[in-house]
Amino acid sequence: MTRALFIIDVQNDFTEGGALGVDGGAAVAAHLTSYLERAADGYSLVIASRDWHNADGDNGGHFAPVGEEPNFLDTWPPHCVAGTPGAEYHPALDQSRITIHVKKGQGEPAYSIFDGHVDGGASDGATITEVLEEHGVTEVDIAGIATDYCVRASALDAVEHGRHVRVFTDLIAGVARETSDAAIAEMGHAGAILASSDGE
Repeated sequence: MTRALFIIDVQNDFTEGGALGVDGGAAVAAHLTSYLERAADGYSLVIASRDWHNADGDNGGHFAPVGEEPNFLDTWPPHCVAGTPGAEYHPALDQSRITIHVKKGQGEPAYSIFDGHVDGGASDGATITEVLEEHGVTEVDIAGIATDYCVRASALDAVEHGRHVRVFTDLIAGVARETSDAAIAEMGHAGAILASSDGE
């Protein structure tokens, strides 16, 4: 079996102080770096996604119209705009062990890593489905931000695409406790294994 790690949206705008910062986001970045130090060699691919929204326009309705309040369900304040500091990986995340970078949400709403495309390298422009099939990946571990949105969507899509999925519940952070708990339950019900990164 070939295993990949998905690192979902560990970006400045999704961590404390960012445009859509969540509590515990910076800790997820730091803990992921520690995890990669001891476990990266166990993965054939380490794939990290980033929201990468266009500065112009509303990105398919993803950004609330100017002058209107976002509903924080399907419209949001501007965040992770391409080329801005908020779109960059959190500095506590060690990027050196990331083998594939994915950008998503370029002009359209995109929550799942499966909505994105590879940025750079030999697989530039490929979808995640194409990458996983090319490398024969059958097992996917998932960590990152936010539990109740992009982690949830990525995990559900990975299950739907026939992968055996583990979600590391100690390496995720969510927007709200209630919606995060619901997302964790939904991922488990769909077939994802809810696990700890330390194997306990």
